[in-house]
Amino acid sequence: MADKMQMNHDMGNMNHDDMMMHGGHMMHMGNLKQKFWVSLILTIPIVLLTPMMGIHLPFQFTFTGSDWLVLIIATFLFFYGGKPFLQGGKMELAQRKPAMMTLIAMGISVAYIYSLWAFIANHFMANVAHQMDFFWELATLITIMLLGHWLEMNAVSSAGNALEKMAALLPGQAHVVQKDGTVQDVDLANLKTDQQVVVKAGEKIPADGQVVAGQSAVNEALVTGEAKLVEKATGAKVIGGAVNGEGTLTIKVTGTGETGYLSQVMKLVQQAQQRKSKAENLADKVASWLFYAAATVGLLTFIVWLPLSGLNVALARTVTVLVIACPHALGLAIPLVIARSTSLGATHGLLLRNRNALESAKQIDTVMMDKTGTLTEGNFKVNAIVALADQSKAQILTTLAALEANSSHPLAMGILAAAKAKKITVPEAKAVKQLSGVGLQGEVAGEKYAIVTAAYLKQHKIDYDHKTYQDLAAKGNSISFLITGQKVLGLVAQGDQIKPNARKFIQQLQAQNIRPVMLTGDNQEVARVVAKQLGMLDFYAQLLPEDKTKLINDYQGSGHHVLMVGDGVNDAPSLAAAEIGVAIGAGTDVAIDSADVVLVRSDPADIMNFLNLARRTMRKMVQNLWWGAGYNIIALPLAAGILAPIGLILSPAVGAVLMSLSTVVVALNALTLKLK
Repeated sequence: MADKMQMNHDMGNMNHDDMMMHGGHMMHMGNLKQKFWVSLILTIPIVLLTPMMGIHLPFQFTFTGSDWLVLIIATFLFFYGGKPFLQGGKMELAQRKPAMMTLIAMGISVAYIYSLWAFIANHFMANVAHQMDFFWELATLITIMLLGHWLEMNAVSSAGNALEKMAALLPGQAHVVQKDGTVQDVDLANLKTDQQVVVKAGEKIPADGQVVAGQSAVNEALVTGEAKLVEKATGAKVIGGAVNGEGTLTIKVTGTGETGYLSQVMKLVQQAQQRKSKAENLADKVASWLFYAAATVGLLTFIVWLPLSGLNVALARTVTVLVIACPHALGLAIPLVIARSTSLGATHGLLLRNRNALESAKQIDTVMMDKTGTLTEGNFKVNAIVALADQSKAQILTTLAALEANSSHPLAMGILAAAKAKKITVPEAKAVKQLSGVGLQGEVAGEKYAIVTAAYLKQHKIDYDHKTYQDLAAKGNSISFLITGQKVLGLVAQGDQIKPNARKFIQQLQAQNIRPVMLTGDNQEVARVVAKQLGMLDFYAQLLPEDKTKLINDYQGSGHHVLMVGDGVNDAPSLAAAEIGVAIGAGTDVAIDSADVVLVRSDPADIMNFLNLARRTMRKMVQNLWWGAGYNIIALPLAAGILAPIGLILSPAVGAVLMSLSTVVVALNALTLKLK
């Protein structure tokens, strides 16, 4: 688990040096804020001393040498305030991918170079008529651009603020057990893996770890979203940030730094903000087309106006085209929406690891989901123990509990709870090994045992009591068999409870013409009972992880678009195979790397929240693209003078005003994105 000091330091860096990608160029938020305020201050004297398009406004004045002062300030402003755009444009051109930054760089460069030429012509070229400069437009253009990007950075940083609150879940110090058995308080910055820490009643757990002594009920609500207390005993895993109950726990630290749960959550949101979605790539393409369109229209404008009105007018018209072609609104259209969507998701327990999932969601017509933990509570209770051969029920339960002692699987929790209720002393198991999709095996008192499913028995042709199995399974129980070699010693039947919102969730999917499909490694009878209670038509039982992956591939091969929901452990392959992989129940066992979306809470309703958020996000993207691109579609021909015959010519000043208005509209539209 990342220590609190380090995580707060990282979050501080993220807040003050937050970055936004534009055409491959990283701009730091702290720098942008400073550049904006400095540029704004420098813009004021330029606005006061320089006519706007040759028109002297009431508040403007001049004095001897004021034009030299404007030149000096504007030159500094161009290289200082315009630096992010110039560097970004240079990088895009080097990559042969001109986009937003190239257009902005082109606009401010043309405005400055033309104004510099106009200044030289007015002061040192006697035979040239007075030239109108664009210093006023240059200054306001740079300031508006910086303001827009700063606003964008503020929107992006909101998700980071949510993570900063998560980092605050960690305590400042940990009670570390020393070699001599004494306990010493140590700052989290100095906490190391494999150290043992004592967590007293009511304290926050300082790091991810495993309980080595003690017993207590732990509240993980602030971390995982689960409102109920979770019993923790020797061997149980705990998450840093959870709140200990009335007991005292001794924990062996297993996660510090980047391996901790909260640190992984922070990295998730950072990755989500930095990764480009398909829509952003489309926006880059639109900007690239606009760059070539502006360059072409600008060249044609110069060629057409030169013989008609001379060099001065031709240059003015060309500059107008190139200056107002800056696609600032288009450049903000997608990033602002994504930033807002990512922030909303983070505050509602939806961690968007891959932003492409937001766009893929509109095509989803099939939702496949694991049964246990997704549709059911995953809190199993032992309903029956059947002893065979020469074993007693107590012996069966004792051996089962020994093998499951260090497992966090819901079935294991049920067995351990039953053993605890009967006050059974659980012996230590050795060489315990997971059997993927089947169970586990190990040694107890020198004997080799395994806990397996009915499918495993059938596959290995091991005989068992079919009638007893059918009777218990028909009641909705999950059946686990205890075997040694080829001999069945007994079985345990456990029942699970369907989550309160699960049936409503299934109905909501069906109402939107999305097919719900339940996948489970459980037996056919249990799957049928659960599916019937949920009102589901399609289910597949007794599946191994590779079976789930094959099913997803089969559905996709037949033209379906699949969203897979799982616990992120055995479901990792299928989460990666689906168009959208959703890990539900973001505990320490979840395979975050395999999922596109992580649901912090274990509530199926959050899947509907994700689908709704995705639809709203896409709607805002399209709206903003139209606002951003629509401005340029109208402005370019007007700037070129297409309506000049009827006396309508768009000036750079008006173009800049329209551009800033479209930027404000795009920003406000993005901020109105909500998740109801």
